[in-house]
Amino acid sequence: MKAQSILVMAVLAISSCSKTSLSEPQSQPVTLTTKAATSSSENGRESARPVYYDGKLVTVNMVELSDDASEKIIASNSSTNTIYAYNDLDEPQDFNSVVDAIPTDGFNPLWLQMLIVFNAGFTPHQFVSDDQVLAAASGPNPEITLVNTGEIYRCAVIGPL
Repeated sequence: MKAQSILVMAVLAISSCSKTSLSEPQSQPVTLTTKAATSSSENGRESARPVYYDGKLVTVNMVELSDDASEKIIASNSSTNTIYAYNDLDEPQDFNSVVDAIPTDGFNPLWLQMLIVFNAGFTPHQFVSDDQVLAAASGPNPEITLVNTGEIYRCAVIGPL
């Protein structure tokens, strides 16, 4: 049983570390095809990062989908999850990103990246839950603005920190 768990975690980690694109026309069911990445530093555990989910740090592995795939998924899939990032996920982060789901809580491996931009007069700081992010973006004088990047990431939650 332990070997099966390790195998499942390995498959999730490997499957979430390669560039992905959609190969079927939009009228067909969405099918993801994968091209193997060539650099081991961009794959597997090396590309794992900590993110916050409901006040707890978890480890995720994520890979950005192609612009074509992102566009088609956004147009046809209303059940993506959201990852809130302080900078584009291809860049170093000022703070840990925040995710709105993990397995057993409405998780979908496709996540839309939203950038957290602090409005004038507010000091940048770490959020630890999607509820905090959404609260900070609402009201008459919001602390932050959320910017939809139009980028979709395929993510795997691979464990606690």
